[in-house]
Amino acid sequence: MGGSILGNRVLRKEDPKFLTTGGVYVDDLLDEPALNGALHVTYARSSVAHGLITGIDYSDALLMPGVVAIFSGADLGLQPQPSAYNPMATRTLLAMDKVRYVGEPVVAIVTETREQGEDAAEAVIIDYDVLEAHVDLEKAMASTNLLFDACGSNVVFDSMVLGLPDNTGDAYFEGCEVVVKGRYINQRVAPCPLEVRGAAASWGTDGRLTQWLSTQHAQGAVAPIAAANGVDAAQIHVKTPDVGGGFGAKIGAYPEELLLGVIAKKVGKSVRWRETRSESMVGLGHGRAQLQYVTIGGTRQGKVTHYQLWAIQDSGAWVDMGTILAPFMTRPMSSGVYDIPNIECRTTSVVTNTTPTVAYRGAGRPEATAAIERAMDMFAAEIGMDAAEVRRINLIPKFLTPHTTVVGQTYDVGDYETSLDKALVAADYKGWREKQKARRASGDPKQIGIGVSVYVEITGGVGNGESAKVEIQDNGHALVYTGTSPHGQGHATSWAMLASEQTGIPIEDIELVWGDTDLVPIGTGTMGSRSLQQGGNAVFAVAAELVNKAKSVAARLLEASEEDIVLDKDAASFHVAGTPAVSKSWADLAVAEKAAGGLVHSDVIGVAGATFPFGAHVAIVEVDIETGKVRHIDHTACDDAGTVLNPMLLEGQIHGGVAQGAAQALMEEVRYDDDANPITSNLADYAFISAAELPSVRVVHMETPTPINLIGAKGIGESGTIGSTPALQSAVIDALAHLNVRHIDMPTTAEKVWAAVQSAR
Repeated sequence: MGGSILGNRVLRKEDPKFLTTGGVYVDDLLDEPALNGALHVTYARSSVAHGLITGIDYSDALLMPGVVAIFSGADLGLQPQPSAYNPMATRTLLAMDKVRYVGEPVVAIVTETREQGEDAAEAVIIDYDVLEAHVDLEKAMASTNLLFDACGSNVVFDSMVLGLPDNTGDAYFEGCEVVVKGRYINQRVAPCPLEVRGAAASWGTDGRLTQWLSTQHAQGAVAPIAAANGVDAAQIHVKTPDVGGGFGAKIGAYPEELLLGVIAKKVGKSVRWRETRSESMVGLGHGRAQLQYVTIGGTRQGKVTHYQLWAIQDSGAWVDMGTILAPFMTRPMSSGVYDIPNIECRTTSVVTNTTPTVAYRGAGRPEATAAIERAMDMFAAEIGMDAAEVRRINLIPKFLTPHTTVVGQTYDVGDYETSLDKALVAADYKGWREKQKARRASGDPKQIGIGVSVYVEITGGVGNGESAKVEIQDNGHALVYTGTSPHGQGHATSWAMLASEQTGIPIEDIELVWGDTDLVPIGTGTMGSRSLQQGGNAVFAVAAELVNKAKSVAARLLEASEEDIVLDKDAASFHVAGTPAVSKSWADLAVAEKAAGGLVHSDVIGVAGATFPFGAHVAIVEVDIETGKVRHIDHTACDDAGTVLNPMLLEGQIHGGVAQGAAQALMEEVRYDDDANPITSNLADYAFISAAELPSVRVVHMETPTPINLIGAKGIGESGTIGSTPALQSAVIDALAHLNVRHIDMPTTAEKVWAAVQSAR
């Protein structure tokens, strides 16, 4: 008898295609009949960060080769739309009266080829009455020069409106033996998916709009596309081909995508759009962008008793999802893994003349972890205690029933000290401390730094369940329909494993269907590390229900009682208990049920709530104090994501997460000049990490199952990003601690490190 497939290292089913013929992305849709002869849309974008539009002249552009039509917002009859997060903020999908960031779309150009559109965009003349631009968050908060006049302020959300107290002030820390303050910048980063945004739109003879979209949530795009086109949602069909990365930035629908149906109807032909990399750097939503004021207090023996965080979130130039990440993701997780009796967290979201911020891998949780972990390091340095030991003293003790923190967030299960111990042992923490001591004594210009972080995060907090359907074909193969949306996570493999575990059908005979709103109308997509614990959980449950339905069919065919029917998973067939020689295969049952609509089962399976993965990371760096150059030379990650479905997929997610987290700690930063002109608008100016800058990641396995879902799984897609970033930042600062360097803001570039050393000297 074969054992369970779950928990085994199963090779990804997706990879042969991606490694041979390659994926089929939006830009590869050359065989779609509806897109034959499709025209290309290009957007002329604002070249100033903040200004009133005083004139638009596209007369010369209209005469250029291949130009079919050009539209301003007025030409399309666009009306102001309110933000979902602050209805006092409104905008039109093409800027009409005012522009608020460099790269904001102002004019749509329709041409026969993409290259003609790029040429024509250069000929569009837009006149502005330039206004003062805001890049600095605190100046924007205080200014009367507003991005959205109706808001009355550049502050577009403050957690105090939730009725929370504001204890920011020194009085909160009376009685603490030690109080340390810090001002930290969790810098703005660009998601940089390898596939930039792209979309195509075509109106059918039935009056329906089909839109192909590179998105993480096809079903979520239906309503905004319908609204933009003034039609009922039933008239919209969204199809998602392969998606080359999203990292949170492709959750929502952007103006450039929402307008395609409107433009297609105007010109009477299908249209396509794809941004360039430079457009993506200013048009695709950015991440992080949080200024943090932190105060931490406690005893000289290492017990932290008070912690205060004021997180000022940069929303960018629109009140988008980034606005609410601080109050609804950073604040609830501000306690981290620590048993601190007094915590106060205030968040303030501010608009600036920069690219709007959206969700980005971890979305608010990395910011919370970075703040508390940096504070723990500052506290340890102040009292002269080892940073790992200070963490151990303050950890919440192991709990296997729900634990609620002082800020009101309830965690499912946690064993933080074990994860820390495992990571320290695997990393040889004591050995590295000895090497560090020797290196310092020798006066070597290349110093060793050791950074530790312990974290907890929230996953599966989006949606309270997911849809799934399992359908058996006449040949006994299975189709699995899911409301989640893969873009590199390995869903085709994972969902096949789960369906195979229940049905006995080999995973190679199970095919995944996703991202088509006609085939899968209900779905919450992929975000917030929700896929396995909600989408996979639904497949697991629905496949089990299908087995029960199949037993009823088998009983009828075998002329036996349903209670006597058993499923032989090794043979993927049903028989009467005790008489395996006479059986019915899945194919037999599917054919028998064909007249009755087929052998299929679908359902929306709920979950009890979010889960809280946790873990510990240890990062080792080598820092050249003469040049400031940092080398990431060793990394250990212990990430507990509950029950592990496939260790290979788990490790892949951790590796990717560590790479992205390391990139933020060491090199990535979106930068603007004082007039809010972007100066990192391509991959020549924006530091993008590669394998050359990374060590091999040592993954330490640990499983603490959650009771929240059927399979005991928690999310893993963002954990590596959350744990690695503060560990690396700490390691860089630790390498310079003997020189009296106490803090360096991310990214810890050679320039910043060198400057910190010179300043300390």
